[in-house]
Amino acid sequence: MRLGHWLRGLGAAAVVVCGALWILSAPAPLTATSLPQHAPDVANGERLFWAGGCVSCHAAPDAASSGKPVLSGGIPLKTPFGTFYPPNISPDPETGIGRWSLLDFVNAMKRGLAPDGTHLYPAFPYTSYQRMPVADLADLKAFLDTLPAVRHQNRENELPFPLNIRRGIGLWKVLFLDGRTFAPDPARSPDVNRGAYLVEGPGHCNECHTPRLLFGLGGLDWSHHLGGAPSPDGGRGRAANLTPGKNGIGDRSAGDLLDELELGSDFTGAMSDVQQNLAHLPEADLKAIVAYLKQLPPVDGPPAKTGGS
Repeated sequence: MRLGHWLRGLGAAAVVVCGALWILSAPAPLTATSLPQHAPDVANGERLFWAGGCVSCHAAPDAASSGKPVLSGGIPLKTPFGTFYPPNISPDPETGIGRWSLLDFVNAMKRGLAPDGTHLYPAFPYTSYQRMPVADLADLKAFLDTLPAVRHQNRENELPFPLNIRRGIGLWKVLFLDGRTFAPDPARSPDVNRGAYLVEGPGHCNECHTPRLLFGLGGLDWSHHLGGAPSPDGGRGRAANLTPGKNGIGDRSAGDLLDELELGSDFTGAMSDVQQNLAHLPEADLKAIVAYLKQLPPVDGPPAKTGGS
């Protein structure tokens, strides 16, 4: 009899725990009331597009182009968690995002949700994109809508159990998606604030240059913010230390760093692609990025070349 009571109690506790996890993992989309009255600025959208390096992940290397980026889906991203296939984000209505509303797009960028409410994997760096104001996201979508529509079916990610259960990403978001939009620091100059926004938001530099917690399921270790990290694809290389630490950018002048961002002479590997995107930005934005990086608290991480991947 006691065993029966114990088993019933255990079953009831399991139901409560599962119910709580189900509630915690539920999608939390923004609603139409979150969209401001805003006339999209396509030129600003293009600037944000290049700051975000969308081409690096979402353009096929051999895609034919009429001079505009062709975002039919990029090369596989192999990570310690599995292989992710960057999707088609061209305006194609069948296989791309041509039927997405602005609200759909904003929910993907700020909440990591597909239009049907399913969770997107954080290989798509919405933990950084959430910092972007909705008006900037409207501008970005307006620019994406001007690009060639390409019919190309997306591939399913290759992930082991239980990582292939998308509902579980909702629990990850409870820990690592805070929902905050970037707010300028009144104690900083306009240049530093602009650089902070570009680096922390659309540029999503933390996703590669900040190490991840060993037992945090891929959460960022903010105590080593931009201090360099193992290659996100599990390779031997390292993403460089971007702080003024002794193994970072401390011995480089602002002018030297600006030259590297504009010309890319010292960049290799994945950072070469990043630099080619950043080179489309106006010099004022590149100077702002340098100004922000130069005033960061130094992190003395392992040696890594600034231009390395």
